[in-house]
Amino acid sequence: MFTGISHHSVYVLDQEEALAFYCGTLGFEVSADVDLGFMRWLTIALPSQPDRHIMLEVPGPPFVDDATSAQLRDLLTKGALGAAAILTTDDCRATYEAMRAKGVEFTEEPTERPYGIDCALRDPFGNHVRITQPATGPVTAADFAQEGTGA
Repeated sequence: MFTGISHHSVYVLDQEEALAFYCGTLGFEVSADVDLGFMRWLTIALPSQPDRHIMLEVPGPPFVDDATSAQLRDLLTKGALGAAAILTTDDCRATYEAMRAKGVEFTEEPTERPYGIDCALRDPFGNHVRITQPATGPVTAADFAQEGTGA
């Protein structure tokens, strides 16, 4: 069976701008940057988790045709592609303040949730990224029901 997740992708409109944001601002490092001729294979990883890569992918061939690429770009800039990543931290509020000082655009301030403290930011392309300080111990549906966020 499966043993883990090694890569997932995040759509970006410009890979250099994505590197500036994800590496220069958030603290990721480039894990691969390879010109394959038909595309640039560009991945990043957190120094604390070097075996989990995020591919910074520009919508387009060879994965999708030009018409689909245009649709994806439109959805991306509208923020309609869902969460790109959930990053964990030991101190959500301190991370929030450090990122705000670097000019990161946040869509949600740190908030206590049943699963921990989290906040949300938007990358330069429209992707939603959450930052979570996980709660200790198991989280159950009852925790959400008490908060009024459960079904």
